[in-house]
Amino acid sequence: MTTPTPVLTVNGIEVIYNHVILVLKGVSLQLAEGQIAAILGGNGAGKTTTLRAISNLLKGERGEVTKGSIELRGERIENLTPADLVKRGVVQVMEGRHCFAHLTIEENLLTGAYTRKDKGEIAANLEKVYTYFPRLKTRRTSQAAYTSGGEQQMCAIGRALMANPSVVLLDEPSMGLAPQIVEEVFEIVKDLNQKEKVSFLIAEQNTNMALRYANYGYIMESGRIVMDGAAEDLRNNEDVKEFYLGMGGAERKSFKEVKSYKRRKRWLA
Repeated sequence: MTTPTPVLTVNGIEVIYNHVILVLKGVSLQLAEGQIAAILGGNGAGKTTTLRAISNLLKGERGEVTKGSIELRGERIENLTPADLVKRGVVQVMEGRHCFAHLTIEENLLTGAYTRKDKGEIAANLEKVYTYFPRLKTRRTSQAAYTSGGEQQMCAIGRALMANPSVVLLDEPSMGLAPQIVEEVFEIVKDLNQKEKVSFLIAEQNTNMALRYANYGYIMESGRIVMDGAAEDLRNNEDVKEFYLGMGGAERKSFKEVKSYKRRKRWLA
């Protein structure tokens, strides 16, 4: 069986905020070409920080990668600017959507193409976004402030697609959305992955939903990866069922209490 080629590799990174607060403690993970991978865990586990370390958005919050490396197709990227990363095909969809409230849906989408120059390609991309998100086409002239949470989430993903990315970092896409809308969003992500060959790294608290659509999963606690594996294996794992899928007892509160747990070193340089 052929091993998938890694498009993104995180090698034992540590992240510190304000020069004193250690948030990530040796995180390693891989995203294979054409794969959907999920980073799972509760609030404060380090999921968002991991994505921001990859997209180099930490500096705005006085954070920095102090150890380890991040590679895109074998090339180190941790010192590139966010704009440089967008040009290389890595785009992040922020938690909370962050649409420009005073702009229309279409104006929001077009801001995602700011690094591109070919107007014909931009127009073609816009129509492709509307193909995947037909609801946005009907709301194209509406101000984002007057659209629903689901429409804003679709707009945020569509805006990222306007940069023509090969890797999308998707932060908490289910947050604040009704279950039916969450399902719709994940179905679109699946279509984009399969038809457009976009690789997705998704940080998500909704473990059940994420593992239904991901190929591979990483479970985080307190700034560390405590378990990883194929999504199907994680769905069938008794500890994952107990701690994250609500299918077990309530005696244990953390993977740290699992006697069989042994943290492994992976992909360390």
